[in-house]
Amino acid sequence: METLIQPKVLKGFRDFLPDAEINRSILIEKLTSAFRSYGFVPIDTPVLEYSEILLRKSNGETEKQVFRFEDNGKRDVALRFDLTVPFARFVAEHKEELYFPFKRYHIAKVWRGEKPQAGRYREFVQCDFDMVGSDSATADFEILSLMKYALSVIGVENVTIKVNHRGILNEFLDTIGLREKSEDILRTIDKLAKIGEEKVKAELVALMEGDSEAEIKKEKIMSFISSKEDFDSTLENIANLAGEKAIPHIERMKEIRNMMKAAGIEKTFVLDPAITRGLDYYTGVVYETFLNDLPSIGSVCSGGRYDNLAGLYMKDRIPGVGSSIGLDRLIAGLEQLGATNKKGSFLDCEIFCLDKNLSVHYQAVASALRSKGVNVEVFADEKKIGQQYTVAEKKGIPFGILIKAEDAEKNVLTLKNLLTREQFTDISVEEAGKIILESKN
Repeated sequence: METLIQPKVLKGFRDFLPDAEINRSILIEKLTSAFRSYGFVPIDTPVLEYSEILLRKSNGETEKQVFRFEDNGKRDVALRFDLTVPFARFVAEHKEELYFPFKRYHIAKVWRGEKPQAGRYREFVQCDFDMVGSDSATADFEILSLMKYALSVIGVENVTIKVNHRGILNEFLDTIGLREKSEDILRTIDKLAKIGEEKVKAELVALMEGDSEAEIKKEKIMSFISSKEDFDSTLENIANLAGEKAIPHIERMKEIRNMMKAAGIEKTFVLDPAITRGLDYYTGVVYETFLNDLPSIGSVCSGGRYDNLAGLYMKDRIPGVGSSIGLDRLIAGLEQLGATNKKGSFLDCEIFCLDKNLSVHYQAVASALRSKGVNVEVFADEKKIGQQYTVAEKKGIPFGILIKAEDAEKNVLTLKNLLTREQFTDISVEEAGKIILESKN
């Protein structure tokens, strides 16, 4: 006898049962609507790219996380680890076919070989939205505004979006003679929430090995990133520390702040000088979003300005700014908070099979209801009515229709609310459809 293969999935990967996938699909539909309302259009890119495309501007941690292999054609390829780098390649390759500013959204799976933990998986969905072709405060603010709006339309209101500007921090590092080590220092600072202040201090000192002023510079850096008062006061503090060269970046942040106030959303945003975003390609404004009721899960929406990213693939400089919602991490957080609703189907109504000889009539009723906008199915088999009710209950279907032979002859039916047990007898298909649709509003 042939040995059966044990059904299992790889560590860090998951199957999605209908209730989970329905919830995710509904969130994606709402996010898609939000992106479109701001003028963003969809694109798609391959899941596999040449490794040099994905890794040319990365090192260390990123390379360790990439699923990379040689394909049958001896090509060095890798699974995309985010949607931003493929987007940069996309812009360079299709520059003549696009218009600028170009605003795109892309909702798709990405893969990272990091250690699985709560809210973190090796395969997950990202929802990216970016604007390229504009280096302006308006573009920066529009992404921040859309972040807040997109989260609000899926019911996530109690959030804090932490904002910073890497340019200000770079100019500060220049004033203390550490500009050439800025990328390593930024990556170290980015670990603050994960590894704590003492370990960050130790790593900073290690990066400055051989520098007689390492301890002094370390304390200056910690003082800079610890400046956390209200938004305007913090901006003034770090402006004083960063020097004159940082003035253009300070002015950009002031302009963005004024737009937040004009839109009435300023209370959601906090200026946090410790937010740096570890990836190498960010050059300007950066941001991360935290659930106030569950900050431990980490950022659920993050991004920034990456003016030089497309320059890896083309000579022309095309500025860009964007953000990404980590949908699976967000859903994991919402589940922990009990803020998700489970649904077993998208159906509004089940037509129960009381008599298999009426199967044709059942289908006619279903077709009539669908033409009115009701999501409906016919139970396929003539089982005991209790069994049919049980299946409908598991699917979370709110209404059931019962039609006997005498009802079919009179062209009437019985509509039953499966939640309240209320019944409407001897009504027409039109009346049933009206009741079902009114209950959804």
